[in-house]
Formats: sequence, C-alpha cells, structure tokens
Amino acid sequence: MSWTDAFERVPALLASHILLAASAMLVGLIVSLPLGVFAARHVRFGRLVLGFASVVQTIPSLALLALFYPLLLALGTQALGFLPSLLALSLYALLPILRNTVDGLNAIDPAIAEAADGIGMTPWQKLELVEGPLAITAVMGGVRTAAVWTIGGATLSTTVGQPSLGDIIFSGLQTQNWVLVLTGCMTSAALALVVDAMLASAQHGLQNRRRWRWIVPLAVATMVPAGIAISQSTRAPMITIGAKNFSEQYILARLIGGRLEAAGYDVRYKENLGSAVVFSALSGGDVDVYVDYAGTLWANEMKRRDVVSRDVINRTIADWASTRHGVISLGSIGFENAYALVMRGDRARGIKTLADLKSVAPDLTLGSDLEFFDRPEWKSIREAYDLRFAKTRAFSPTFMYNALKSGDADVISAFSSDGRIAADKLVILGDPKGVVLGYDALLLVGPTVTHDRRLVKALQPLIGAVSVSNMQRANLMVDVEKQSPGDAARWLEREAVRNK
Repeated sequence: MSWTDAFERVPALLASHILLAASAMLVGLIVSLPLGVFAARHVRFGRLVLGFASVVQTIPSLALLALFYPLLLALGTQALGFLPSLLALSLYALLPILRNTVDGLNAIDPAIAEAADGIGMTPWQKLELVEGPLAITAVMGGVRTAAVWTIGGATLSTTVGQPSLGDIIFSGLQTQNWVLVLTGCMTSAALALVVDAMLASAQHGLQNRRRWRWIVPLAVATMVPAGIAISQSTRAPMITIGAKNFSEQYILARLIGGRLEAAGYDVRYKENLGSAVVFSALSGGDVDVYVDYAGTLWANEMKRRDVVSRDVINRTIADWASTRHGVISLGSIGFENAYALVMRGDRARGIKTLADLKSVAPDLTLGSDLEFFDRPEWKSIREAYDLRFAKTRAFSPTFMYNALKSGDADVISAFSSDGRIAADKLVILGDPKGVVLGYDALLLVGPTVTHDRRLVKALQPLIGAVSVSNMQRANLMVDVEKQSPGDAARWLEREAVRNK
C-alpha cells in the first residue's frame, strides 16, 4: 500500500478521533475541576477521590475499554462504539487534571488566602480572582497532560468498534504494513502536538490576562468537534460491516462492501473487533453484516462442547441465530477456516498427525493467536492427544508465523485458509480423532437489515463463491505481498464471477 492510499483513509478517521478525544476531555474537565476545588478544601475527600483516580490509571487501557462492554450490555444501552470509548477515556483524563488542580490550590500561600477572606471575598470571588490565577499554571499542566494521553488512548477505541486513527494502526500491525502503522502514528502524534500548542497558548493568555490568547484556542477546540458532530449526525444512513482483527476478515469485509456499494449502498467498516463482542455487536445493531466461523459461534456463543458434522453445526447455528437473535445466516461463503496445528517442514520429519506429536511435545514450544488457549478446541486437542508442551506462548496472528520462522515457537495454531501455510512450506498435522470443530465461513446479516431484500439479494451471490484455495491466495496477497485488503477483495470478486 502506498503513502497516498494510506493518507486517503486519514480524514474520516481523524474526524472521528478528534470528536472522541474532545468529548472525553470535555467530560474530564467538567468532572475534574469542581472535584479538584472541593478536594483541595476537604482533605479526607481529596484523598479518597485521588485514590480512586490513581486506581483507574493502573488499569490497562484495553482492559478498561473491555470492562465497559458487559456493563453497558447489562444496562441495555450502546455497548460498542462511542459510548464505552468516551467513558473509558474520560476516566483516564481525570487524574492529571484532578491532581494538578489540588496541588495548584494547595501550593498557594495561606497568607494570601487569609487576606482574601479578610477583605470579605466570597468563596467564589476568592477562587475567581485569587486562587484561580495563582493555580492556573498547575491546572493547565494537568489539562495538557490529559489531552495528550487522551489523544493517544483514543487509538485503542477501535477495539470496541469506534472509528479512530487506531483503525489504520491496528490494521497495519496485523498485516505488517508499516506504511499504515506510520501514517496512523504520525497523524496521532501531529494532532497531539497541535492540541498541546493550542493549550500552551491558552495557558499563556490566562496567565497574562490576554483574552484573545485563550479565547481563540478555546473557540477552535469547541467549534471543530461541534462541526464534526453535526456533519456526522446529518450523514446518510450507512451499512456497517464488521470484521475481526486479522487479514482474512479485512478482505471479506471489503468483499461484502464491494457488493453492497455496487448495489447502491453507502458502507463503513468496524474492524479489529474481538470474537467475544462481534456477534453481540451484530445482534445489537452496532454491526449490520459480517462473516463469522461456525466453530466460533458454536463454542463461544452457543456454549456447545459436542463435536458434530459441519452440516449439522451450520443448520443448528442458523436456527439458533434466527430464533434467539433475529440474525439470518445466508450460508457458507464456500470455505472453512479451521484451527490446525502446523510445523515447519524441516522440523516435522516423522510427525504427520497430532498423535505423532505427543512424544516430542515436552521438548517443544507451542505458539498461538491471542485466544486459542482459552478456547475449547485447545482443551479438546490437549486431552484427546495428551499433549504436554514445554512452553506455550501467545502472539498476534501475524507475528505467530514469524515466531515459527525464527524458532521462538516450534508448533503454532494456524488457520487452514491462511496462504502462508503453503508459501512457508508448513506441514498441517492431521486430526485422526476428529476433535476439531468445523469452521465454515458463514455470512451473517443482523436484525436491523434482515428486512432489506435488496441487500440480501446483493449478498446472495457470495454464498459458495470463495474456495479455500482462492481464500489462501487472497490472504497471501495481503500478508506476504503487502497488497491492500481492498485489492485482494477485488481479486476474489473477479475469481468468484469467473467460476460461477
């Protein structure tokens, strides 16, 4: 992907990023400043609230975002997208503003405060005319720190379905497309520098009582996000296409998007969603259509542990999704993407199946994607073949293959439709006991659009249209040849039309 292609994705994502970061900062300021003033005047309360803010800072950003998902879901409100991102980032903005406000007010000479009281100032007059101007340097230092943190943290909102500059950063990391990664990082850094410069100008204006020096930055900081919010609220309705956090999902999302755009729909993408949330996003209306895998739905959503034939799994999932969630399964796109343990060809001599692996496993390291070790497939494989590895390590899907090449892993839990299996001459270990579930790629349509016959008709030609060999080739185009998911999707579309 060229720099031009990468920067074409920036404007829309930057607008969403600015709106989210500005909203979180506004909430942070509204909460932190009054709390800071009250905490400075009430010591015990101050210790309590500062302790809470400090605890929030110890929670990893991704974990905090994820924690809001089940909470909001239980409350019956928007569990993905803007709201959980806003709440998490607002909490992160609290500590620097709150602490600096308290420190700034406590640093004022008590004699000055007593003098203000002596001439009969009210608490508000004392804050406005005496304490505020003296503490403004410390307070603005906290605001500037919070703003930079918030802009950086907003990139993680992509993991809960909120568009941001994190979309291109995460996509670039997963596909090892460093042009995308650098584009996202540089844009986020530039935004942070611009905002920090604006706040520095406002700080100077407040300190020296030069109104234009703080009014202008404040006006810009208010008007830009407000304009973005208005433009997004008046935008025509779009079909939202979901995708998980690996190359195949990016490709399939754009394959779906291409079909819908050709049918006259406007589309947008919510990528890098985790397996634990993406189906809920579909059934809850945050996503309208996406591709999921039968085994994932069977084990994760339906909580089934039995292993049955692929046809039975697919039919049962279709009935369950329709009856319980109003979701329609249009059927399999045509290929299966199952878990498969693989080894390098030069290391797999004499090892052809999982049963053969048992005797050598105690000397080997098993690498997997970030969720395999928590999935029932791993438990079934481990128990059925009595596998006991010397070490297990988790990687992102892309770096998992690099670990196999470098020797950091001896065996990995690959995906059967991944083009790197053939390209790297990897050996798929057979499953003679048949303990691995079927993983047909199912095209799912959410309840918000199931009534749209034109949309369903536009997607119907994708059923059975993608062979596993073509999917492997498309994945290879992205993962190894560094072509864009859109290019790979267009190639898949041409192959599907040619083979019909």
